[in-house]
Amino acid sequence: MEHRQLGRSGLRVSVLTLGTMGFGGAGKFKDVGQIDLAGVRRQIDMALDAGVNLIDTADVYSAGASEELIGQALEGRRDTVLVGTKARFASGPGPNDEGLSRHNLIRACEASLRRLRTDYIDLYQVHEWDGQTPLEETLAALDHLLTAGKVRYVGCSNFAGWQVMKALGIADRTALPRFVSQQVFLSLEERSAEYEIVPSAIDQGLGLLIWSPLAGGLLSGKYRRAEPPPPGSRRAGEWTEPPVHDEERLYDTVDALLEIGDAHGVSAAQVAIAWLLARPGVTSAIVAGRTPEQLADNLAAASLELSAAEHARLEAVSRPPLLYPFWHQRDSAAERLSEADLSLIRDHM
Repeated sequence: MEHRQLGRSGLRVSVLTLGTMGFGGAGKFKDVGQIDLAGVRRQIDMALDAGVNLIDTADVYSAGASEELIGQALEGRRDTVLVGTKARFASGPGPNDEGLSRHNLIRACEASLRRLRTDYIDLYQVHEWDGQTPLEETLAALDHLLTAGKVRYVGCSNFAGWQVMKALGIADRTALPRFVSQQVFLSLEERSAEYEIVPSAIDQGLGLLIWSPLAGGLLSGKYRRAEPPPPGSRRAGEWTEPPVHDEERLYDTVDALLEIGDAHGVSAAQVAIAWLLARPGVTSAIVAGRTPEQLADNLAAASLELSAAEHARLEAVSRPPLLYPFWHQRDSAAERLSEADLSLIRDHM
């Protein structure tokens, strides 16, 4: 499996990352998966055997059960794999049990270390924007964790373009740590990240880790036009993420994925992941599976190469409109655009 440099760090990560939202399967996460310890061990073995070297989790997944299961499954082989986790969302009923304050980040990191049965986290990510905590406080807390050796790299997740640029600007001005990566939602079903997030990551040298590359299963091929969600699927339960803004475009995209998959003898899911891995700025796609068979199919996407014509077809069927000021820059400034600009505009020229 190919490994790519994570942003401007010296760390190299596999183009596929093992996602663990279904480990434990408690609370709202039961719709994603209900994978027990035996299943966790099997999925980690499968991922490592395929060349994956990064496991992604979060303290909020099944109220910490995902981290606990990973810690048990990695006993005796922790140093063979990179582990990334996240903090930000509520972990208790108190007013300080959520957010990106120094109090909560240090507390959350120490709790994650205990659950993961490790003394360090390879990639510690702030899970969501917190508009009420000064970024200086958040970055200083992350600096403390880095200096203490409890985390080795830091990243963010679900930040808007201006938010990550503000964080990086403060980091540079105050000599606090810069994020090396951002974890974001991007797929053929929802490409809004290409407007600002992807260009800012390319410009600033952040690696992009993509969560839900199959849009919560919408691009897997099991959801079809004018048909109810299949029994046992996420959408047959209470899971509504991501929202679908244009059903016709979604199912036109699914039709294209199925036809291209048939031509290669692979699933629609593999085609969707292969498309994503070829997009500008993308470092790794986070894949998972309710069953070992689903995970094996997704892992196989790392070796699928699509033709230029297939990329063009998927681009045409899923392309979002070019918003202002980007259409104006295309029409008036095309001769002086950077690679960051062109990551969005090139396909519209």
